[in-house]
Amino acid sequence: MKHTNLIKRLVKEILAKYTHDCGCGCHGKCGKAPMLNENLSAKITMTENMSYHINNKKPLTENTFRYGSDAFLDLWAEARYLYSRNAIHLLGEDKKIITETNLGEYGIFERQKVPLDLPMIEESSEYQGKKVQLNKPKRGGSKKFYVYVRDPKTKKVKKVSFGAAGGGQNLAVKIRDPKARKAFAKRQQCDKKKDRTTPGYWSCNIGRYWKSLGGGSNFSGYW
Repeated sequence: MKHTNLIKRLVKEILAKYTHDCGCGCHGKCGKAPMLNENLSAKITMTENMSYHINNKKPLTENTFRYGSDAFLDLWAEARYLYSRNAIHLLGEDKKIITETNLGEYGIFERQKVPLDLPMIEESSEYQGKKVQLNKPKRGGSKKFYVYVRDPKTKKVKKVSFGAAGGGQNLAVKIRDPKARKAFAKRQQCDKKKDRTTPGYWSCNIGRYWKSLGGGSNFSGYW
């Protein structure tokens, strides 16, 4: 009997470690923070910023760095490096970003090194004789939001309207609901929306601009 109880306790401890059970009865479902692979802990070198998120059980999506800054990109690059070597476990939105986007990686655009899966640098141009800012979503228009972008094929500026027609005022509530964001991303197949000249791309990535649109903070993942 004693051996049986001991085995049950050990199994429970192992499951708790790998499901990140927080003790609230969620059985690991609410755990989102990165976890260190204890088997490799002696061989791992990580920055103070990464250690902070692990030690304080804070998701990487809740980092306080300015979106697009070097520190922001370095954190995701480090997470990608550690995750690829099985040094850390990622859950929730953190895992989704690492496995389904290229955030933290770089590519070459017009002979310059640029970060991938980040909004394009804002610039000014003209649209129908009016000076406008590119790649900066705004509220209003025929739908809830609109944004001016340059079509890479034609080099011309176009206006992209997106979001629910008539305003869609419920968006401000739903965007803070992880389940709603996940359901939306799955329904809209956001991982396949790569064309910045389409409404779908901006609808899926509006969270990256949420603070500039009046929200409390930006979101790294899909809407």
